[in-house]
Amino acid sequence: MDNNYFVDSEKLSEPALKRKHELENDPSSRTDHMAYMEGMEQIKSDIRERVMSEVESYDYNKYTAVDVRRALTHETVTVEDLKALLSPAAEPFLEKMAERARLETQKHFGNTVYIFTPLYIANYCENYCVYCGFNCYNDIKRMQLTLEQVEHEMKVIADSGMEEILILTGESRAKSDVKYIGEACKLARKYFRLVGIEVYPMNTEDYRYLHECGVDYVTVFQETYDSDRYEQLHLKGHKRVYPYRFDAQERALMAGMRGVAGSALLGLSDFRRDALASVLHMYFLQRKYPQAEISLSCPRLRPIVNNEKIDPLDVHERQLCQILCAYRIFLPFVGITVSSRESREFRNGIVKIAATKISAGVSTGIGDHESKYTGKECGEEGDEQFEIADTRSLPKMYDDMSGEGLQPVLNDYLYV
Repeated sequence: MDNNYFVDSEKLSEPALKRKHELENDPSSRTDHMAYMEGMEQIKSDIRERVMSEVESYDYNKYTAVDVRRALTHETVTVEDLKALLSPAAEPFLEKMAERARLETQKHFGNTVYIFTPLYIANYCENYCVYCGFNCYNDIKRMQLTLEQVEHEMKVIADSGMEEILILTGESRAKSDVKYIGEACKLARKYFRLVGIEVYPMNTEDYRYLHECGVDYVTVFQETYDSDRYEQLHLKGHKRVYPYRFDAQERALMAGMRGVAGSALLGLSDFRRDALASVLHMYFLQRKYPQAEISLSCPRLRPIVNNEKIDPLDVHERQLCQILCAYRIFLPFVGITVSSRESREFRNGIVKIAATKISAGVSTGIGDHESKYTGKECGEEGDEQFEIADTRSLPKMYDDMSGEGLQPVLNDYLYV
């Protein structure tokens, strides 16, 4: 395993340090990452098999300039065309891909760009994912907001003009149970028109309950679709179970959620295969659930507390642009989100080409919106999950998007 993912363990207790080292160095000490744990719902779905069949047969080095040119001439792009557009052979055609992506985006979305913000309400986690700042062995300041604090944070955000919020927690059912998340979502309905969640994967009945609490969409990141790499990076906790996480979006749709989003975390494994798996996962979901609103994201690795060395290996902005253009050309109607992990310059450019949604006024810490939005000291705060690159506020983002000739949209839903 890559040592540059590991965090400083100086403050761990002796038993915790021993267990951490066992998990890192002795594969036999880990549970089977393909075996469901007690209480995990298993659904009958062929989507994972279909995605992985395409990925396992993907030899991206076999594609040539001829394949790329042919793909760009097709009005409806096939899976084989997509594979060519994600291959190294497509890199010299990035300008042509960007122009095709821009035309598709304008055709289906006009010049609109949607703006939202995340709200982290807890950073306790029971998983050991070696690249994540929230992992259970990382020595960070842990915090869970009370419901009163959650509502206060929401009011501060809503007062800024924001109308869509994404609620996040660390993956700890003990600290952030379904009822706690549900109560937070009920509060969000008082202040926001659109409510999403990015929490631990759940069973259908839990997603159904959260939908009743006001949740519109569910985001789950598979992190990497490479099963072997997944096993190496997720050493402990419910998140270790690869197939349960893979099926999370489908369980959410079965529960009645209006939309789902997902992706790999680019830079953990072979990014071309992960990009292919990400887009095919959403593609097969869209075909099976045509009523659903499907979105793709494109997060890259970022430094975390106690480890500044983490970076998205081999995935530079040019490669990221290629991936997003391929997504847009293959799925013209899909929403594409680019988070504050990316620089201001990159986000300003990509929303003119392929992306349709960006975050603003972002904090990945706990309980710090008032201090960041108003400058007022607000007491205790919890540490961040990762460093962000674009720190623009909502007013600044709104003005910047307007100045680029785009139409910022805070909400386009009416509830009757």
